[in-house]
Amino acid sequence: MTFPLVRHRRLRRTSVLRSMVRETVLSANDFIYPVYVIHGANKEEEISSMPGVFRYSLDRLEAEIRDIVSLGIPSIMLFGIPEHKDETGTSAYDSSGIVQQATRKIKEWAPELIVMADTCLCQFTDHGHCGIVRQNEQTGDAEVDNDPSLELLIRTAVSQAEAGADVIAPSNMMDGFVGAIRAGLDEAGFHDIPILSYSVKYASAYYGPFREAAHSAPQYGDRKSYQMDPANFREALREADTDVAEGADMLMVKPALAYLDVVRALKENFDLPLVAYNVSGEYAMVKAAAANGWVDEQKIVLETLLGMKRAGADLIITYHAKDAARWLREV
Repeated sequence: MTFPLVRHRRLRRTSVLRSMVRETVLSANDFIYPVYVIHGANKEEEISSMPGVFRYSLDRLEAEIRDIVSLGIPSIMLFGIPEHKDETGTSAYDSSGIVQQATRKIKEWAPELIVMADTCLCQFTDHGHCGIVRQNEQTGDAEVDNDPSLELLIRTAVSQAEAGADVIAPSNMMDGFVGAIRAGLDEAGFHDIPILSYSVKYASAYYGPFREAAHSAPQYGDRKSYQMDPANFREALREADTDVAEGADMLMVKPALAYLDVVRALKENFDLPLVAYNVSGEYAMVKAAAANGWVDEQKIVLETLLGMKRAGADLIITYHAKDAARWLREV
């Protein structure tokens, strides 16, 4: 058929018609909301580079959790900022650590809310790297030592599961981390706790505001020796394939916006649930542009999140989750 027999606009004529033939639907059930917890009392600290996002002490956390639940958001990603940091990140796997305490409280307040625990060491080490740092005897450079780091990550994952975390979400990008954590959880009796692997995590400039939020910036060097090169596509498939073989239950691409081609590739090549992380820098750019009146925040956010889902994401970790959930109720 050729024009005028083919008129694509026929199905765009009214809002009801457009809704009936819509291919991708966004809902609050797609969202995972990041939550930051800190020690102390009566603290609700707004993160300067992420307007509307706060660090909460435990006595101020309950109201935030109830607000999240009331909006129909089914899950949170929990990040903790410790009082004490050291070279091996002992606060990460302390049974009385801030993440462990917060998890117990959240499961009391909202047992139906899925608590995903970010499993990494960078917030808890005094050097800000995601594992144990050793000096290379040949070069004299400080390097993250992969295999000893796995042991600490296992301890962290098990302590989070013991506290009641529903999902373990390791973000460290050590080789073999999924298999090690899976074995550790199984040995500790947590056979039914799933692993959401940060399978494809790029060494990205989009993480800047998060490092302020979590006080996790490296004190020296960078993370390019263990996070992925932004130029690489095929490597993402290898990373994901390894995690599937090691027992991951869900896969993630982080960041999302500049890597939607990678999101689509994982969707087409693997049959596990796929998560896209709409990271802090992506959020901060929208908030800054909206504050200056340059964009319509609501329209930009919903279009961006819809694009991530259309690319193949089953779930989206996003700082926009609360606002987006409210806006979707109005649509």
